[in-house]
Amino acid sequence: MFIDRARIHVVSGNGGNGMSSWRREKFVPKGGPSGGDGGRGGDVILIVDANTNTLIDFRYKRKFVANNGVNGQTKNMHGQHAEHTYIKVPPGTLVKDADTGEVVADLTKVSQQAVIVKGGRGGRGNARFVNSVNRAPTFSENGAPGAERFLQLELKLLADVGLVGYPSVGKSSIISVVSAAKPEVAAYHFTTLTPVLGVVSLDEGHSFVLADIPGLIEGANEGIGLGHDFLRHIERTKVILHVLDVSGLEGRDPIEDYNKINNELKLYNEKLATRPQLIVANKMDLAEAQENYPRVAEHMKKLGYELYPVSAATGEGLPELMQQTAKLLLEHVEVPEEAEGTIVYEAKQEEDFTIGRDTDGAFLIRGRGIERLVAMTNFDNDEGVRRFQQLFKRIGIESALKEKGVQEGNTVRIGEMEFEFRT
Repeated sequence: MFIDRARIHVVSGNGGNGMSSWRREKFVPKGGPSGGDGGRGGDVILIVDANTNTLIDFRYKRKFVANNGVNGQTKNMHGQHAEHTYIKVPPGTLVKDADTGEVVADLTKVSQQAVIVKGGRGGRGNARFVNSVNRAPTFSENGAPGAERFLQLELKLLADVGLVGYPSVGKSSIISVVSAAKPEVAAYHFTTLTPVLGVVSLDEGHSFVLADIPGLIEGANEGIGLGHDFLRHIERTKVILHVLDVSGLEGRDPIEDYNKINNELKLYNEKLATRPQLIVANKMDLAEAQENYPRVAEHMKKLGYELYPVSAATGEGLPELMQQTAKLLLEHVEVPEEAEGTIVYEAKQEEDFTIGRDTDGAFLIRGRGIERLVAMTNFDNDEGVRRFQQLFKRIGIESALKEKGVQEGNTVRIGEMEFEFRT
């Protein structure tokens, strides 16, 4: 089964907690602090795998959770870092944030990686807080919590050439003749419901990947039928083979078909309308096609295109068409895509905090930095609480709360912690 879209949930590992301990060797008087640091939590990383060609695995597993870092130990022994969690995806996978729609990564090359969520750093042991003022700190840090996000994965086939056209114009028959691909072929619409890839090998030793894109219909750009599911796979192709049923036996005019399909491509993505095209007149083994051919060829000539007559049934004209396709590919100049609107994941900078009011009137403080500080503070340790209070004042939260009108005894919430304001 070919699956080209999936939604997954990824969670990075928490950092290990730092240790608070003391040296207790027999002949070491006044042994100092010896608590080790916690290990870093595991990242979640997407990696392109050459042996994966669909997103079907994500139908059965949709949540990926990295391991937590190991807690620090006594005698200054640091906890082990957690191994990263790697998720294999096929080449051509576009990764979006499911909540915002922002593009996180575009994975097109084998072994390419993208760090999606980073693991939390390990908490520091009490040995790390020794200074000239405090020679015997009793507190340590908890590990920083990991991050999580929902992702929308979209697979866009990496094919050099795409076959487009109305249903039943003979695209599947063409790809079955020129490559080793064996799509289902029958005399009814939408026989092909998923894209089919085939490798075309030429006498000169050159080859290219040809994709049979399922038949488009009018309104495909608006998602009618399976429009968006099909059009997505044309975006990465370098050359388009536009196949027409010149016989007109389906009761449609091939010129109208050409105009409608091109209009669908343009409405979906204007760049597709400028993609190099070869116009293919299929079913030339039929008398009706030979009768219509001069009229269609004349129309294409006015548009600046040459019409290539072929017959998928007899194979006539297909070798010449493949040679011309290969020539067009060699002449193709790759135009780099604009980076505008594309966001590649980077570790976020510590953001400023914001102060609002909760539904019950409590003061609600939000901010990645302050929420992480709360999560990493051990509130069971008096010295750790005093350090938190100092940092609370140093980063300006206390003065900001006073500006917002906080009063003695008011409730203040940060993350999952709740405090009573005291000066």
